Amino acid sequence: QVQLVESGGGLVQPGGSLRLSCTASRSIYSINPVGWYRQAPGKERELVAGIADGGRTNYADCVKGRFTISRDNGKRTVYLQMNSLKPEDTAVYYCNMDIWGQRYWGQGTQVTVSS
Repeated sequence: QVQLVESGGGLVQPGGSLRLSCTASRSIYSINPVGWYRQAPGKERELVAGIADGGRTNYADCVKGRFTISRDNGKRTVYLQMNSLKPEDTAVYYCNMDIWGQRYWGQGTQVTVSS
């Protein structure tokens, strides 16, 4: 079993930045796909950004140019740098990792963008 622990959420004003982190309880490797999802009230969970096993990144259209996903396998951590935040980015953000065929989720971290 793998635990994913997220951190970095909070309240930020429109135009501000946050960096989310997700640390796994065991080693991860570049071959393990990772991603960040989010779920706003009354909406379905959606993919925000991901890194495929070949290292290719992909982003939802609504965050392209504003969010950046990255990983540090040595620290067993995946990051989501979020810039130019908008009120519509408000949601619970979840980390996901596919480790040797098993998908694991973090507990979620709340991001609220409001003035």
